[in-house]
Amino acid sequence: MSRYIIAIDQGTTSSRTAIVNQAGGLVHQNNEDFRQIFPKPGWVEHDPEDIWKTTVNTLKKAMEQTRLRGDQIAAIGITNQRETVVVWDRKTGKPIYNAIVWQCRRTQDVCEKLKRNNKEKMVTKKTGLVIDPYFSGSKIQWILKNVPGAKEKARKGELAAGTIDSFLLWRLTGGESHKTDVSNASRTMLMNIHTGWWDEDLMKLFEVPASMLPEIAPSSGEFGTTKGLGMLPDGIPIAGIAGDQQAALFGQTCFDMGDVKCTFGTGSFILLNTGPKAVASKARLLTTIAWKLRDEKMVYALEGGAFICGAAVQWLRDGLQFFQHSSEVEQLAASVTSSEGVEFVPALTGLGAPHWNSDARGVICGLTRGSTKAHVARATLEAMALQNVDILTAMQKDLGRKLKSIKVDGGASSNNLLMQLQADYSSTQVVRPQIVESTALGAAYLAGLGVGFWKNTGEIKKIWKVDQEFKVAMNSKDRATRLGRWAAALKRV
Repeated sequence: MSRYIIAIDQGTTSSRTAIVNQAGGLVHQNNEDFRQIFPKPGWVEHDPEDIWKTTVNTLKKAMEQTRLRGDQIAAIGITNQRETVVVWDRKTGKPIYNAIVWQCRRTQDVCEKLKRNNKEKMVTKKTGLVIDPYFSGSKIQWILKNVPGAKEKARKGELAAGTIDSFLLWRLTGGESHKTDVSNASRTMLMNIHTGWWDEDLMKLFEVPASMLPEIAPSSGEFGTTKGLGMLPDGIPIAGIAGDQQAALFGQTCFDMGDVKCTFGTGSFILLNTGPKAVASKARLLTTIAWKLRDEKMVYALEGGAFICGAAVQWLRDGLQFFQHSSEVEQLAASVTSSEGVEFVPALTGLGAPHWNSDARGVICGLTRGSTKAHVARATLEAMALQNVDILTAMQKDLGRKLKSIKVDGGASSNNLLMQLQADYSSTQVVRPQIVESTALGAAYLAGLGVGFWKNTGEIKKIWKVDQEFKVAMNSKDRATRLGRWAAALKRV
């Protein structure tokens, strides 16, 4: 009897495989890091073969360490770093260039030219996005223009393109399935989020042939079956796909309109479920598709993201060598009661929502002779929370009401000091679940629903459990003072 779901969680710095049982328990998880490639300042790439190799390795390890048989696996779900894009040869299955990562800013000039040509209003109306190098369309355009022969091959239908989910699906099915789900497609700047399909005007704008693009499918359902993998038998259904932030929203059981979650990963991303309505933001947030279940209406979300969150702690660890392990930042930051005026704006790859300043660069200010690495560490955690306050404030303006609570997940959500800072600065209760790997859970839930492993979302909601709630402990006067200092620091970037 099939009693487990495999979730492949392919992230920005590592690939992870998780195994989930019917009670929603995490039976196993393991991950493997892969190379980050920085060819030029502001450019970020991954080798797709590194992504595939680490995915295969973690799948093998999961099956070996749990000693599960293939017939015990009911389905596979995939969640992935969004916007990162791969172009590969349909015949050989080989990428024609490295994956261009969501953080990459190489197409800044292209995006600025489109803005000057007054294309942003049209793009935003169709996609819910702002014109920015963050999204996939201009990345595909760059590959076609800069890889010799690519444009001609694309014209002949010899190339396939897709976000990482599509690339993994192609490999997992032995090249038999070229699909994506609505949530990933909505991040390409090539999909019309109101029709649910690729848009002729957008494909023309970015010079991307329709023949390259995958079929868009609901987030839960039939994507294909495994073929020729070795570590897994042929025929296991791949039944759920969602971009990592939408998967986390689903994994947090934010099924109702008004539910909100924040994922603390490489960046921090806040999504608010707006139900069947695509709410147009007046506060420079993104309107995106959250998911679509089979035979149900599309579910939309408002989104705001800070590009650098956990990556700021990694920079303290690797760049400044403040400590050996990222987990040590909490103890170091807690060794002082405040940052003593030190401010860190971690705009290391620009500022995301609601500022959208791609030229911004990181700033550390307010330093005195008495400043120590502990003050910088605390300022880093404070900045991670304060970036999210800007996004939450914008969301509340669009909603016209205050949020009751925020569900949190991701690696840094285990940092109690950071979670308390988030509650205090946002004046909103923070709720952390027992399993903070909500991204993998969301992929598992979607796959499970796709094959009837769980009957409905109500059944899933019953198995979601709270670990800890962080209540607001800061008064409004102190909060206003702290937010004022942050606002002043933002003007320096």
